[in-house]
Amino acid sequence: MSEAEQIRAGGCRCGAVRYRATGKPRWVAHCHCSDCRKQTSAGYATWLGYEAGAVKWEKGAPKQYASSPGVERGFCATCGTPLSFTGQRWADEIHILAGTLDDPKSISPRAHTYMIDALPWIHVDPADKRFRQTPKEGGPLL
Repeated sequence: MSEAEQIRAGGCRCGAVRYRATGKPRWVAHCHCSDCRKQTSAGYATWLGYEAGAVKWEKGAPKQYASSPGVERGFCATCGTPLSFTGQRWADEIHILAGTLDDPKSISPRAHTYMIDALPWIHVDPADKRFRQTPKEGGPLL
């Protein structure tokens, strides 16, 4: 199967919301910003960025929460599982949390964004790309 034909499926903990993502993600990265940490209750969040039309909600749909101006974070209204991010800054993308994939071992993130917010107890592989904010906003850390 070519990367363009690749399909990844996933959903929430209770199964009320399911999605299918088709094709290769535009990017896969860990985000250390405080908003993502709050959404996931973790030290950082791991995201797959897809073209908006590549992700289809096959069962149910996430409830949306406007977490900040121009940003919506999707979650299951039944079990609370965080699922997605959409925002005006990336209007043509939908970001899916890697932990919601049926097979999260199928990805290999090698980049970290918002390192300015990274917690001191998080280990980052020295070979991984690291960005002060996002590649567009802050460029790589030196």
